[in-house]
Amino acid sequence: MFTDEYFMKMALNEAETAFEKDEVPIGCVIVSNNRVIARSHNLTETLNDVTAHAEMQAITSAANFLGGKYLINCTLYVTLEPCVMCSGALSWSQISKVVIGARDEQRGFINKNLTLHPKTEIVTGVMENECSSIVKEFFKSKR
Repeated sequence: MFTDEYFMKMALNEAETAFEKDEVPIGCVIVSNNRVIARSHNLTETLNDVTAHAEMQAITSAANFLGGKYLINCTLYVTLEPCVMCSGALSWSQISKVVIGARDEQRGFINKNLTLHPKTEIVTGVMENECSSIVKEFFKSKR
C-alpha cells in the first residue's frame, strides 16, 4: 500500500494546489516511517520569496516536526527534480531518500553534476508523465 506512487500522488495533489494558486506547480511530501510529516508546494509568488520552493518549505516543516535539522530516515517525494538551492538544503539535511517525479533538464541539480549527501538514495521517474504534464500545462497557459 505505501509505495513510491502512493506518496507521489500526495505530492501531485500539492502541485495541483500550487497550480490553482497560480504558482509553478511543484509539490512535495516528506515521509518518515510511512507517515507524512510535511507537505508543501511552491509559494514563491504568494510569499514574494524566491526561496519559497516546495522542498524548502517542506524541509523546514519536517525539521520542526522532528525537532532537529537532520532528516535521517526520511524520504522526500517531489514532482520535479530539485534545483541547485533545494539540492543543497537536502544535502545539508542528510535526508535518506529523494524520489523525483520528472527530471528538470535545465535547472535540476543532476545535470549540474551536483550530488546530495553520500548516503542519500535517489530514485527518478516515479509517475514521470503526470508530474511532467502539470508543469507543461502550467507554462502553456502562460503563453
